[in-house]
Amino acid sequence: MTKNLFLIFPLLVLLFSCNSKENKENYKHAIYRAVHQSDTAILDIKINDKRFYGRYEILYHKTGKDSGDVRGDIKGDTLRGDYHFISNGGSWKRIPLALLKKEDKLTLGNGVMGTYMNLPCFISGTLNYKDPKFVFEKIKE
Repeated sequence: MTKNLFLIFPLLVLLFSCNSKENKENYKHAIYRAVHQSDTAILDIKINDKRFYGRYEILYHKTGKDSGDVRGDIKGDTLRGDYHFISNGGSWKRIPLALLKKEDKLTLGNGVMGTYMNLPCFISGTLNYKDPKFVFEKIKE
């Protein structure tokens, strides 16, 4: 009986902690696509007024793909978070992600990457949206 309790208790804690964060029903679903030269990116996200999460995939023409999860916060017209992905089927990586929202488009930001408290971020003052690699257009809501 005691062994069973030690197994069940952590599972219950995990279950309740995962479900208690936010009401997932308040999120809207959107799919964005961007093309740069012969590379294509797909961003499939759930979004509300304060947060976003979902899947992000970059298909490199004839050379493979990066595929993983995105998550982050929304402040005004900017979505900032991170992209945790497997690069071309190799090892896991985590990089910062910044998207500027204008109408139904998301512009991918770029800058010098660093870490703060073991989390990926852009070094202060380096993030910009000039000459973006991808400009995402909403294809489905």
